[in-house]
Amino acid sequence: MYLTGKIAIVTGASSGLGLSMCKKLIEKGTIVYGLARNKTALEKLREWAGDRFHPVILDITNSDAVTNWVDMKFHAGNIPDILINNAGIGYFGKVEDISLEQWDRMLQTNLSGIFYLTRKAVPLMKQSQNSSHIINIASVAGLVGNPQISGYNATKFGLRGFSEALFKELRYDNIKVSVIFPGSVATPFFDKTDIQSHKNMLQPEDVADTVIHLLETPDNFLISEITVRPLNPNAPDS
Repeated sequence: MYLTGKIAIVTGASSGLGLSMCKKLIEKGTIVYGLARNKTALEKLREWAGDRFHPVILDITNSDAVTNWVDMKFHAGNIPDILINNAGIGYFGKVEDISLEQWDRMLQTNLSGIFYLTRKAVPLMKQSQNSSHIINIASVAGLVGNPQISGYNATKFGLRGFSEALFKELRYDNIKVSVIFPGSVATPFFDKTDIQSHKNMLQPEDVADTVIHLLETPDNFLISEITVRPLNPNAPDS
């Protein structure tokens, strides 16, 4: 896909990997609708990017809000070419210590919110004469289960299954579906955990470059799954 002039939707756009992907896309000449709940951060990105960035204050777990926004913004003459489902949340702890609220929030953000937006974007993409691409940001936690992340594991394993089924469902509609499984990325994701970010983690800019590579592959060339990890994941002082 040639990215200049294309239209992209990116969730979780206010920080971390989402912010880096928005910047990389804008530098390529893409028109980006960045979705998040942090108005201040989105407006700051708008100041940097100018007219190619459209800040959207939206909670993707609100199905009615997602439906209303897509219906209002997009139509046959304004079809998104790219959807990057990046927003995610994780709570870590023993299964008996994860609250019902935390479980529900992970399910709503990491699975339901992706479904709400994807189900509205797909009919539009099917109308396009050009190739479209949906990229879902999962985690290595969608490949291997580990203690104290059972809820997060469940959502990311679910996202892998959703992505694989969607790829097979949409491949003949000229819509690519890819899922990325990053290892630890130095983002605010870990701010509310006992895990400290460090320089040996993946850098969001490098993961964003990988996303750009996926998007720029030839139209009949699909990388359906890709895993990216730090070569040495240990903190420098460990």
